[in-house]
Amino acid sequence: MSTTDLARPRVRTAPASTPASRMKALARAELTLLGRNKAAMFTALVLPAMLTFSMSSAVDGMDLEDSGLTVGTVLLPGSLGYVLLFAVYSALTGVFVVRREELVLKRLRTGEPRDLEILAGASLPAVTLALVQCVLLAAGCTVVLDVAAPRAVWLAVAGLLLGALLMCVLAAATAAFTRSAEGAQISVMPMLLLSMVGSGMVVPVDLMPDAMASVCELLPLSPAIDLIRGGWTGALDGADVLGRLATAVAWTLLGVFAVRKRFRWEPRR
Repeated sequence: MSTTDLARPRVRTAPASTPASRMKALARAELTLLGRNKAAMFTALVLPAMLTFSMSSAVDGMDLEDSGLTVGTVLLPGSLGYVLLFAVYSALTGVFVVRREELVLKRLRTGEPRDLEILAGASLPAVTLALVQCVLLAAGCTVVLDVAAPRAVWLAVAGLLLGALLMCVLAAATAAFTRSAEGAQISVMPMLLLSMVGSGMVVPVDLMPDAMASVCELLPLSPAIDLIRGGWTGALDGADVLGRLATAVAWTLLGVFAVRKRFRWEPRR
């Protein structure tokens, strides 16, 4: 080796980034911002538990004997549905709108992260928080309401994961039609109200009239709630499971199509 080579300074090259590392960096930054937003933290962490407690008296008055349900198997899926709606869907809609209006999404798009990585990285903190909260609520409801262990755990897990994925996609689709952070508080209301009333979170679909039940089963969040409840009761057969999965996948694909066509990366003027 020559003296010239020894004297030449060594230049350290930065390791090449990967999709996982880029999404991890985005998720870390988003988690920091989420922790500073007290209103979002209250909505995500406290509101689902409050709504579950408030609807317990209404569920106590339902005639559940003929349906094979109990107060626990009605309240528990409903509480997890509240988490999906408020901790994932409502929170992420606001995140996507605010980051777009602040030009964050536009700046990120000029760098290495791809579109899917940007959306996924921004969604990871809310989804992780929601899944942890669902585990804690399920454990709490099991103890307080004396709910037996799930008869088909995989159904409950599938319903929860599909519901979280769908809420992320629908949040991005809703953000595409929302002009401001203030408008995000209004644009999420149709989905919230429709899901709470018709997706079996308060009144199970099994207790609805047949005509109403056949319509409510097709709502976006209904498959996830049915799968979660079926995981605890074991009442869904193979055909029912396939039908719920097909409905959830169809809504997810429809949401992805809407995001690809309508999602905006720059502020709406």
